[in-house]
Amino acid sequence: MKNANITAEDLDLIVVGTITPDNTFPAVSTKIAGALGVRPGTIAFDLSAACSGFVYSLTMADNMIRLGQIKTALVIGAETLSRITDWTDRNTCVLFGDGAGAAVVRGYEGEGTIADRGILSTHLFADGSQYEHLVSTGGVSSTKEAGYIFMNGKEVFKNAIGCLTQAAETVAAQAGIAVTDIDWLLPHQANLRIIEGVGHKLNLPPEKVIVTIDHQANTSAASIPLALSETVNSGKIKKGDLVILNSMGGGFTWGGVLVRI
Repeated sequence: MKNANITAEDLDLIVVGTITPDNTFPAVSTKIAGALGVRPGTIAFDLSAACSGFVYSLTMADNMIRLGQIKTALVIGAETLSRITDWTDRNTCVLFGDGAGAAVVRGYEGEGTIADRGILSTHLFADGSQYEHLVSTGGVSSTKEAGYIFMNGKEVFKNAIGCLTQAAETVAAQAGIAVTDIDWLLPHQANLRIIEGVGHKLNLPPEKVIVTIDHQANTSAASIPLALSETVNSGKIKKGDLVILNSMGGGFTWGGVLVRI
């Protein structure tokens, strides 16, 4: 992801990670494509992986670039969770928020080493047997309504630390490094106890773990790009830093991306 002047004409793909689209169809990504004025024929689709939406979407874009199908992608995580929050449910209403963030990913020739900039490794996971623990209470084909967020907090917490740890360890191993070699861990901003637990399991000092949930809330697919934007713009994360992005959400879905900024 080198610095470059990218215009709408350069985009070959727009992918949006979201569980709160404007309409049941068409995809939000097509609406964005129209608003940006991209070339007709530019690929556009949404991806529903809950809080893992940005990591899943980033992985899809990376794979398509590596296959030579596209060169430049706009990857977005966007949520309006306030629309599906039950404000009488204290287990969820104090956690979730609205937000959106994005990254432009462009293919270029590297050396094929850990010193390259950009996405170095990715890995995705899912376990549908955990479906009922973090779910909307409605849907087009079931209740004809969007429903509200339901979360079995105990089960989510129990699984989240292990899943997020696994994702980070896997992408580090794929790249031939130890997790402790990275400069930053930037996890999905689920809750502070989960973030601290993952950092502890990975033997990372707290100062290497990015935390923005205290002022950005849990914005699902938007939490990683929002935190990345804030920390890059503030100068905390610098060009050349090695960062693991890892997330876990409903489904259960989880995954990780190792990137050199």
